[in-house]
Amino acid sequence: MSPSKKIVTIALLTAIAIILSYVESLIPSLIPIPGAKIGLPNIVTLLSLNMLGMIVTLLIVISRILISGFMFGNLSAIIYALSGGVLSWLLMGILIRINQNKGKPYFSLYFISILGAIAHNVGQLIAASIVVNNAHLFIYYLPFLTLIAIPTGLLIAFISNKLMKNLSFFSSSLFH
Repeated sequence: MSPSKKIVTIALLTAIAIILSYVESLIPSLIPIPGAKIGLPNIVTLLSLNMLGMIVTLLIVISRILISGFMFGNLSAIIYALSGGVLSWLLMGILIRINQNKGKPYFSLYFISILGAIAHNVGQLIAASIVVNNAHLFIYYLPFLTLIAIPTGLLIAFISNKLMKNLSFFSSSLFH
C-alpha cells in the first residue's frame, strides 16, 4: 500500500470509528447495566488489525476514543473507553497476529471478537474499580457484562466478516 493510500485509509477508518461511536451513543441501552454497549467501533478495530497491523490500529483506537470522548462524552468516559479499548485492542491484535503467523485462521473472527468484547469490559471494570476504589464492582458486573459481550461480539464479528468479504483491500484476509 502506498504511503498516501495508507494515510487516507487511516483517516477514513478513524472517521468511521468516530461516526460509529456517535451512532452508538444515540442507541438507548436496553439493559440497565453501566458500560453495556454494542461495541460498533470494534468493527473498525477488527478491520484495521487485519489490514494495517497493531501499531496503526492502536493509533486509530486512541484517536477515536479521544476525539469522540471530547465531542460526545466526558473525561470519565474517556478513561473507561481507553482502558477497555486498549485491552481489547491488545488481545484481539495478539490473536490476529497468531493467525497471520500460522498462515491460516487458528482463531475464528467470532472468537476474537467475543474475547475482544470481554476484554473491553474487563478493562472498563478495572478502571471503574480503581476510580471508585471498590473491587467489588469487578466481581458484581463482570458476569453480566460477559453475558452481554457474547452476542455483541458475535454481531460485530458478523458485520466485520461481511465487510472483509466485500471490500477489495481485504482480499488476502485470513478470515473468509
